[in-house]
Amino acid sequence: MTGKLAGAVLVVASLACGGIESPSSSSATADCSTLGQVQSVRSTLRDVYLWYKELPDPSPAGFSSPEAYLEAVRYRPVDTSYSFIANKAETDAFYSESQFIGVGLSSRQTGPAELRIAQVFPGGPAAEAGLARGDYLLAINGRAVADLIRTREIDSIFGANQIGVPVTLAWRSLQGGEVQATLTKRVVTIPTVSQTAVFDLPAAQVGYVHLRNFVTPSTEALNVAFRALVDAGANELILDLRYNGGGLVSVAQHLGGLIAGEPSRDQVFIQFVHNDKNTARNSVLRLPVPPAALGVPRLVVIATRGTASASEAVINGLRPFMSVTVVGDTTFGKPVGQYGYDFCDKTLFPVAFEGHNARGEGSYYDGIPADCAAADDLEHPLGDSGEASVAEALAFLRTGRCSATAAAAARALALREAQIGRGLPRGGWRQLVNAY
Repeated sequence: MTGKLAGAVLVVASLACGGIESPSSSSATADCSTLGQVQSVRSTLRDVYLWYKELPDPSPAGFSSPEAYLEAVRYRPVDTSYSFIANKAETDAFYSESQFIGVGLSSRQTGPAELRIAQVFPGGPAAEAGLARGDYLLAINGRAVADLIRTREIDSIFGANQIGVPVTLAWRSLQGGEVQATLTKRVVTIPTVSQTAVFDLPAAQVGYVHLRNFVTPSTEALNVAFRALVDAGANELILDLRYNGGGLVSVAQHLGGLIAGEPSRDQVFIQFVHNDKNTARNSVLRLPVPPAALGVPRLVVIATRGTASASEAVINGLRPFMSVTVVGDTTFGKPVGQYGYDFCDKTLFPVAFEGHNARGEGSYYDGIPADCAAADDLEHPLGDSGEASVAEALAFLRTGRCSATAAAAARALALREAQIGRGLPRGGWRQLVNAY
């Protein structure tokens, strides 16, 4: 999750990708030479970095960029990708408008040499070209996907994040037809709450909310979604966070209040714990009770390895007050957060604190494990009652236990991990949505 105040962005307890919002101050520098930028990053890290005592101290003059310096000094036993440097304008557009420049899709590696479409954002070039969830990507800019995965060029092959950049894709649809088209990058808006639904069970009305990110527009979108669920009489909730890598902690706090309602009013949601130089910044966020609060007694969250940061903070933060069951796969694991420090045309997001819940629980660097394993079923649309993770969530709410198919799903997920590995998120805000 991340947040902005006084020109600086903050990420708190962001699991997997993202952070938790909290006040922060800018670290802008007037010296935009390479050396000046490296020195700015160095001085910020030596003050606020959670593991500042572990920082090596190479000469700033020996680096070609601030990004190279960060890669050289980060505390790699834990921080392999949490801290990052991003383009300030792109970051502002994402967090303030839920927008990015691209073709409008996200993908998921489903085998050692296989890449499938996980999401297509409406109104973008990919949607207009006819790409859909579940399609198989075969080639990108004339290069076979299998080769791009093998050479680890799969991210860079999409080209610069600039309006007008062409990307030629070849894909096979779920119906079996093969298509090729050239898409041109432009501004794409990600719907923050992409869909809601109500499933009618014998003893419950189950609300379903698919939340894609925690950014400024998410707050009102969540208000609208939860008002609809209240009006429909929903008394249970499935929260789909399967691709949600995080964002603003203020949105996570608001969502927590919408879910928990009056019984958890003013309870501690997140505790922020900084390094020994910054203990004055230690603080807590408490749960509000927004007007559209649902106030369910338990929660089922659909998660994958792409569920991170603010998403994980919601799971961890609500567990002291209600039963929270995770369906799907283990989350990414990022129990730390960042502040954002602007310098020149960039923003540095260094890990600055851990996020704990009201019971002091956190440190889930290996992720939050799924209680009921289930596949991310690319053969079905998101929100479909027949999709494997939604079906498992409904089965749990119906019976109070994992289904017999959960054990088989767990074995399949373990096999997939062994075949393709867990993978590492890309740097910057794009890791929050794995968007191209």
